[in-house]
Amino acid sequence: MSRILLASARLPSNAVSESTPTGPASGGNAAATLRPWFDRSDAWWVGWPGGSAADRDPEQRGARDRALAEARMTAVDLDGTEVDRFVHGFSNRLLWPLFHYLLDRVPVDAHGWQAYQAVNARFADAVVAQFRAGDRIWVHDYHLLLLPSLLRGRLPQARIGFFFHVPFPSSEVFRTLPWRSELINGVLGADLIGFQTFAHLRHFFSSILHIENIEMDIDRVRIDGRDVRLGVFPMGVDAAAIGVAAEATAVTDAVTMIRRDSGGRSLGLALDALDYTTGIPRRLEALERLMHRRPECRDRLRVFQVAVPLAEESDARRRLRREVEERVGRINGAYSTVRSVPVHYVHQDLATTQVLSLYRAADLMFVTPLRDGMSLIAKEFVAARSDEDGVLLLSEFAGAADELDGALMVNPYDVEGTATTIAHALTMLLDERRERMRTLRRRVTTWDVHTWAARFLDSLGAATAARPSPTEGASTDLLRALAVAREGEIRLLLDYDGTLVPLAHLPELAAPDPALLELLERLLQLDGLRIDIVSGRSRESLEAWFGHLPLTLWAEHGFWWRLDPGQPWACGIELQAGWLDRIRPILDQFTAYTPGSLIEVKTASIAWHYRNAPEVFGARQAHELRLLLTAALSNQPFEVLEGKRVIEVRLRGASKAVVARSLRSRTGTMIAFGDDRTDEDLFRALPPGSITVGVGERPTRARFTARDFVEVRRILHALTRMRRGQVPADAGQAPA
Repeated sequence: MSRILLASARLPSNAVSESTPTGPASGGNAAATLRPWFDRSDAWWVGWPGGSAADRDPEQRGARDRALAEARMTAVDLDGTEVDRFVHGFSNRLLWPLFHYLLDRVPVDAHGWQAYQAVNARFADAVVAQFRAGDRIWVHDYHLLLLPSLLRGRLPQARIGFFFHVPFPSSEVFRTLPWRSELINGVLGADLIGFQTFAHLRHFFSSILHIENIEMDIDRVRIDGRDVRLGVFPMGVDAAAIGVAAEATAVTDAVTMIRRDSGGRSLGLALDALDYTTGIPRRLEALERLMHRRPECRDRLRVFQVAVPLAEESDARRRLRREVEERVGRINGAYSTVRSVPVHYVHQDLATTQVLSLYRAADLMFVTPLRDGMSLIAKEFVAARSDEDGVLLLSEFAGAADELDGALMVNPYDVEGTATTIAHALTMLLDERRERMRTLRRRVTTWDVHTWAARFLDSLGAATAARPSPTEGASTDLLRALAVAREGEIRLLLDYDGTLVPLAHLPELAAPDPALLELLERLLQLDGLRIDIVSGRSRESLEAWFGHLPLTLWAEHGFWWRLDPGQPWACGIELQAGWLDRIRPILDQFTAYTPGSLIEVKTASIAWHYRNAPEVFGARQAHELRLLLTAALSNQPFEVLEGKRVIEVRLRGASKAVVARSLRSRTGTMIAFGDDRTDEDLFRALPPGSITVGVGERPTRARFTARDFVEVRRILHALTRMRRGQVPADAGQAPA
């Protein structure tokens, strides 16, 4: 039976010993959050168990490895130098602040690249040693960015997924890394790359475009003849288990004691790792502003600030600890009363029961990082609140902000605004608190860690569905399918640019050559075969080129059509007056600043071509234009398409699917050829049993593929011989 091989930098902290179980509340730790899913799955976990290999003698390591094997885990041991240079050095002192946009924290004398490479290679050895045919591999987070590519080289047929738990930064930030190309290409060894939010995915797309000049196609890129899919999979928590544990007697008793000790005051809770990304000093500054501006809050609010120490006590974290403790002391010194102390500061790790009791007792939960991939603590808090009470204050820079609509959003850099939001939370009525919490709980309980893992792994399975190679698909399987269809009626649907002719540098230079016209005339002489030219070209161009032939013409992706020579053109979509006026200025600006680009105006669409622009610069401009248009037209009746070096805005509904719907009642076999995303609409809408052929090396839903327009013509020549009763052994012998 196939398994999931899970690779992460750390094994769960309780990987071997069950004497101190992590429990259902992880405090936001990703490895601990993964553990409940792992325990219910048929998976094997590869990771570093912590500590140095020198801390254990061979006998101890043997006993540990046997215990790990029983728990379905494999240890990757690191020596002291590797712990310092791989974990604390390159990963945590360089990549961690950079991925969180804190460039001022990135050390000038960054070291550890060689150790990072070596440890990733050791992880590859461990995964390969465990791999069995059919296993899927799931790699986690920034410590192992090189691992997917290393595994691809050694296990070329394996299905490999990668998930970013941290935010992926903007291209301008990521490109500051000297090793940016190596890291990007390392991740691109995966078949599926997952992100917490769409913003992180968009930043990754922008980075691979700027660094490697790799263009995207909606949700994937093409690398070395294979598709790499990218998707958004917001991570969840084990909500059901947290909810049950939060109802335990030990927890409810602790909640009663905490609330009794509060003396009727509102309780605030902040549970953070003692790290500069969590925004503790700014949160304390907001509390200080609140106490100063609103004296009535001094004896009304008590805040538990739990700062969990991290394994590495770096100089930066020691300075942060001193700053936090000084701020807490200043607030308590200035605003304590005879009855209360505003901030109760705890610098230690807490047991599961303590965490859950604080979640249940809190009236306000502060999750205000300066930047975070998800902020699972916010979801744990919501999962624990089966009483449907409590207010969540959430940073808009946390990944969870995209999902948790019931939270009060704050900008952690806006100290005054955060103070105002805290005051609002303190005065919020019970009905509003409960309505907000119900909204939050619907999301958190539905999209839990088990749903998250299932969605990612299902997508990984779909991401690498076997496809014939272009040559094999065109010369073997496709010809067999055409041979089966040759005796019945055939409707041949042919895209034009890139399918029947090569892409031209200028639209007006794309007229059909004599060989193509002769081929079409030969096809039209066959009994029971009808041809449709289905193009994004204007009706004027198609009429000039093919108006004399007895075939059906579809212009502007199906907006206009003409059945036979001499018949009038018809359209079936109503145009809005002045629709072009809202779009043309944007394209004019990009044309002015992109040498070699040009605009083509049609009836129901407008296209921005950049075939003559410098390759790298043109691709970058197209990327920016597509993002701008997609955002600007999100609520408009238009859609943005990206084709072969062209960005097109068209009226929604004016797609090649119109052609398929018009022909669905026809009898016979539909055979469609196309080379870009506009043709995918046609392929998707054709009836079952149709033969679809994607042209070029690109992602496609077509059943078969052909290399280029030359191979398409060879296939069509083969079809003419099939209809005459000659079934060719090799389409490659037909003239181009």
